[in-house]
Amino acid sequence: MAGIRGFTSWVGVVLGSSDPVALARFYSALLGWELKTSDPTWVTMVMRDPEGRPTTSNLAFQLEETHVRPVWPGEPGTQQMQMHLDIGVHDLEPAVEDALALGAQLAEFQPQEDVRVLLDPDGHPFCLYIDR
Repeated sequence: MAGIRGFTSWVGVVLGSSDPVALARFYSALLGWELKTSDPTWVTMVMRDPEGRPTTSNLAFQLEETHVRPVWPGEPGTQQMQMHLDIGVHDLEPAVEDALALGAQLAEFQPQEDVRVLLDPDGHPFCLYIDR
């Protein structure tokens, strides 16, 4: 089988947050994508390709009133990261500077020279990496 029957090629990624509107605004500023729908419990963002065309994916943010910031790298007995975003860039250091200016935090542990692990305002790790 070459995948599930009826797959439309649409894939969405959802991040939980105690304030999904604020987290969506952070990612909108970070990625330059506009918000598509927004209410206090659910926000979606249109993902675009390098030419600005919408893709068959979206990034969404949902209310999780009991959201606990993950710890990265993981440690026994702490809230574990459920997923992270990898974001390709051409030049790492200016991209890191921009992310920090928007409210991201640089993680203490950096496992690779060509990748920078950052934390969004809710503590979700995301990686900026040189996209060759």
